[in-house]
Amino acid sequence: MATVAGSLARTAFRRPLTSSCVQNVARAGNRSALPRGHRPAFQHRHQHQHQSRHGYSTVPPAGEKSSWSSRLPYWALGLTVAGGAAYYFTTLTQAQTVPEALKKGSAPDAKKGGVFKPTREDYQRVYDEVARRLEENDEYDDGSFGPVIVRLAWHCSGTYDKETGTGGSDGATMRFAPENDHGANAGLKAARDFLDPVKEKFPWISYSDLWTLAGVAAIQEMQGPAIPWRPGRNDRDAAACTPDGRLPDATKEQSHLRAIFGRMGFDDREIVALSGAHALGRCHTDRSGFTGPWTFSPTVVTNDYYKLLLDEKWNWKKWNGPRQFEDSKTKTLMMLPTDISLIKDAAFRKHVERYAKDQDAFFKEFSDVIVKLFELGVPFKTKEDERMTFKTSTA
Repeated sequence: MATVAGSLARTAFRRPLTSSCVQNVARAGNRSALPRGHRPAFQHRHQHQHQSRHGYSTVPPAGEKSSWSSRLPYWALGLTVAGGAAYYFTTLTQAQTVPEALKKGSAPDAKKGGVFKPTREDYQRVYDEVARRLEENDEYDDGSFGPVIVRLAWHCSGTYDKETGTGGSDGATMRFAPENDHGANAGLKAARDFLDPVKEKFPWISYSDLWTLAGVAAIQEMQGPAIPWRPGRNDRDAAACTPDGRLPDATKEQSHLRAIFGRMGFDDREIVALSGAHALGRCHTDRSGFTGPWTFSPTVVTNDYYKLLLDEKWNWKKWNGPRQFEDSKTKTLMMLPTDISLIKDAAFRKHVERYAKDQDAFFKEFSDVIVKLFELGVPFKTKEDERMTFKTSTA
């Protein structure tokens, strides 16, 4: 009889131990090993010339032995233990969804039919996760994914056409071909892949909202101005992809800039303000064909881009690549033909000079124009005064 009871117990114990159950048990153990709210501190690996980047900063009591258990037949005791094990593992597996749901946002309001409606706090959690990943993952250009995240947010928004009402950040159509293969979007897979774990952790947010919110986080975490933001973008399928040629061609000059940005509804001042994003990042020969950074601090938002345009002497770079400029002193910085057009054109130049003298003015107008860019063509259901401003990781 004892042999039969043992066989029944082993069979009952084996059934709940599926691979998913084992994984859930392992995850539960891993989570319990760290205290809630724990955020490890990370040390920077890179120092920049002008200024540094931000720092981000039980065993249950044993139960009493039942007085009647010793009087039960062995086979009944075996079934009792087996059933208890099945209940334990099934309950444990189901329980894993609770902390996962909490990580993904606030619990649904039962009084509203269980429909999840994200709050400001939920969007702040998304921001915090992007900021955390930016701090932890510093094995990209110059020690930060920040610039390429800004470029993703910029390029997914800069396809808007005010005449047809197509394009813009609403849709996140760069997920699909042919848009993700457009020449201007080369290299942005790195940014999309970087944000995929955030999307997995917060599946309720659309890619369209995530990419622009991440752009806001990247700018603010790189010591840039606060960028007010609001949700409301919806994802679309490949049928909504925009045609190639809607983003600026860096080999062109001022007439091209006015045509591209005018199609989106920007004036000369806004064109120059948006160009200030070139304070960040660098070009790559295997993407755009160009090479080098615009500034000496490519992971910090400053007005250095405008200062360097005016103060340095720029010569054509002698090489086998596309036509670009290099500074005559160090030959380590570069400017594109579209950049140089900003100081050749009198209407553009006056804004370059103003921003070079006053970083506060640049930050204010850069923030305003980024908000406008990220909202082009979005059918919001919220008002402008409902925009939210996120706390940075050092606030």
